[in-house]
Amino acid sequence: MCTLEKRGNLFILTLTGEDDHRLGLPMISTLRTTLNQIRTDAKPGSVLITTAQGKFFSNGFDLAYAADKNGSINIPRLREMVDGFKPVISDFLTLPLPTIAVVSGHAAAAGFMLALVHDYVLMRKDRGVLYMSEINIGLTFPDYFMALMKSKITSPIARRDVVLRAAKLTAEKAVEYGIIDSAHENLEETMKAGLKLGEELGSKKWKGEIYADIRMNSYSEISELLGLVENFKSVIPAKL
Repeated sequence: MCTLEKRGNLFILTLTGEDDHRLGLPMISTLRTTLNQIRTDAKPGSVLITTAQGKFFSNGFDLAYAADKNGSINIPRLREMVDGFKPVISDFLTLPLPTIAVVSGHAAAAGFMLALVHDYVLMRKDRGVLYMSEINIGLTFPDYFMALMKSKITSPIARRDVVLRAAKLTAEKAVEYGIIDSAHENLEETMKAGLKLGEELGSKKWKGEIYADIRMNSYSEISELLGLVENFKSVIPAKL
């Protein structure tokens, strides 16, 4: 499902295989275990880069698992994944190190959220779109999806197009909307840029607890909903 490589001060988390990296319960559990390992091993100068093999970065929740025999959505099963993925978002926001998503292909719905929760998002131009499909398939957004988008997609026009038009955003359009940081010709160039950025950030050797505290307070809407901050004050105290 995923591998974790240590390259100097860089952690490289890769969603493996040629499938669409659906965020079913097994993948969610694996991600949480891996993020906990990163949290334990992180030190000043550590940086996380997340990417994926194949055509997809992640195509969202495992809707096959959530489908009844007649093809309709089994709400309790969908709720299992919605509730299970929420702590993953919290895990990323509280990680004591900078995070970079190297978006290697399509990132849809929960897969888009997986990319968006990173501090920096880099994307290849030659393959993949960012896409929130919920309105097209008759589903509402979980509260923490909307809170994350309000925190990270600050342009009302961009957010409208993402959530109310289900716009499929190319890398260039996502840069124009301010949703991602940069667009690159192909996966090789995107990863090269991600590694360079990781080395630059790592050279700062920031204190992880301080970095996480500032991150949580920077994105107050999602952090408050997750119980990480209250009235712009961190619930999880930083070690000064």
